[in-house]
Amino acid sequence: MNSESVQKKRTLIHYLGLLGIVSFVSYLLAVVFAPLAYPGYHWLSQAVSDLSALDAPSRQLWLKLSCLYSIGAIVSLTLCCVYIQNRLNRLLRVGIYLFTVMNWVSYLGYAMFPLSTSGYAGTFQDIIHAYVVTASVVILSIVSLLFIMIGGYRERKYRPLAVFATVALVLMFAGAVGSGALPTAYFGVAERFSVFAATGFTAVLGYELFIGFDLMEGK
Repeated sequence: MNSESVQKKRTLIHYLGLLGIVSFVSYLLAVVFAPLAYPGYHWLSQAVSDLSALDAPSRQLWLKLSCLYSIGAIVSLTLCCVYIQNRLNRLLRVGIYLFTVMNWVSYLGYAMFPLSTSGYAGTFQDIIHAYVVTASVVILSIVSLLFIMIGGYRERKYRPLAVFATVALVLMFAGAVGSGALPTAYFGVAERFSVFAATGFTAVLGYELFIGFDLMEGK
């Protein structure tokens, strides 16, 4: 199917897929510019979540710059789940559903339990943030990407999506391994591999919704 005929069939649900890309851009802007409002912040060693901690001087700027991050991802991915019903294959659908659930858990969990202060203060709120919400997000991310990889590599037409999922998973593992292996002075570098892997894959799914998965389906 040529691009002209694809565009003629695009509906509102397709265009809302672009919110996945908007989400990524919003997050990128927050990560890059929020540190300007945080004197002494060292991105090489500090986590991204330090920028939005309750007592962080950059919290207000972070909230403004990232205002489209969570809502863009949630809307785009939820509509993606609606659109792929009876499309793709079962493993791909399950993977995308789980990836969407991960984003909902991330959105609600981190909003309800932000870090009480930069770093880790050990409060109940910090424990939920670091060990419950983060663990759930990590597990759901890995499982969802594995489903997408298996489902994608099974059929040639879905392999591009499987390749993106593979890259995202490799980056996540690189971030996880790097966080433990690298000196604490470089913790922030390793952590950014993981967070950008998830937001980047959200942008990929948003774009696929925008084109209606037509390129993969070959319609």
